[in-house]
Amino acid sequence: MTIISADRTHADAWDAYVATSPQASFYHRYGWRRLNDGTLDHRSFYLAALDGSRIVGIFPFVQVRSRLFGNLGCSMPFVNYGGPCADTPEIEARLLDRGREIATELGLDYLEIRSRRHLGEALPCATHKVSLTLALPSDPDVLWKSFKTGHRQDIRRGYKNGFVARFGGADLLEPFYEVLSESWRNLGTPLYNRHYFRTLVETFPDSTRVCVVYAGDEPAAAAFDGIHGQTMEGMWMGTKAKYRHRLISYVLYWELIKHAAERGFTRFHFGRSTADSGSETFKKKWNASVAQLYWHYLLPEGASMPALNVDNPRYKMAIDVWRRLPIGVTNVIGPSIARCIP
Repeated sequence: MTIISADRTHADAWDAYVATSPQASFYHRYGWRRLNDGTLDHRSFYLAALDGSRIVGIFPFVQVRSRLFGNLGCSMPFVNYGGPCADTPEIEARLLDRGREIATELGLDYLEIRSRRHLGEALPCATHKVSLTLALPSDPDVLWKSFKTGHRQDIRRGYKNGFVARFGGADLLEPFYEVLSESWRNLGTPLYNRHYFRTLVETFPDSTRVCVVYAGDEPAAAAFDGIHGQTMEGMWMGTKAKYRHRLISYVLYWELIKHAAERGFTRFHFGRSTADSGSETFKKKWNASVAQLYWHYLLPEGASMPALNVDNPRYKMAIDVWRRLPIGVTNVIGPSIARCIP
């Protein structure tokens, strides 16, 4: 067995492995290299384990280097998770060893591995993130009847405000971006530029879905989902502040879930949340099951685990300032900051 750095010539074989590996996700597809290297100007490393000419394991990660946060690596940045996928634990260990070698060569402050599986006690691990997934019946009405009475009432109350959902792709990117620009500004979070989302749809035209919920002619809530196998993968969503008290989030999520069930998907992934957060509580209302995520770290000798997250008090002042900036300003300066926050 050999470990190689995969390139474009391996893209089809790489994606064929991702399509069949039970450990792989939408974020393991080779096309993300176009986003991270070409659109965000980072450097990706796509390690593949070969048995002869056959891929038997993969490990993609990205070097994210900036003056703001240092020189770090992540598998995978800007999305829900990543990590190695391999046919055997031995192959996985070889991939991780090569990842450590590259991290040392690059002088990385750390290599963060966002995994859905625990990768062993040898790697430091943080468990502050969880993943929430809903099993979908073929008939959305079955799911509807499984909700608590109060939850169904909240969804109905949302619809009484006259919200209408539309589904599409590139045609809905502009209203999607309008909603997220406000929503993320209010959260104190910089947003990627329009080109990032446009390139994402171009890269995965048959595996992305955009939903916009309108209040009359105004986009009021929006979501961007990916498709992998039988899973509809929640990636980004947001709502405009003036519509939140009208329960628009309930309308948005029910439209996403119903749409996925009606099209034959068997799972709806709500994305990741911080454990014990309000986000996790809301997603549980939809009967989503919770699974632990494991943020493992490959660290230089003597280094401690990083704390690059919104809960770090170090970033509280910056977040508060960002929330007060005009959207026109955050849309201009935000993308250059967002590309540095994995």
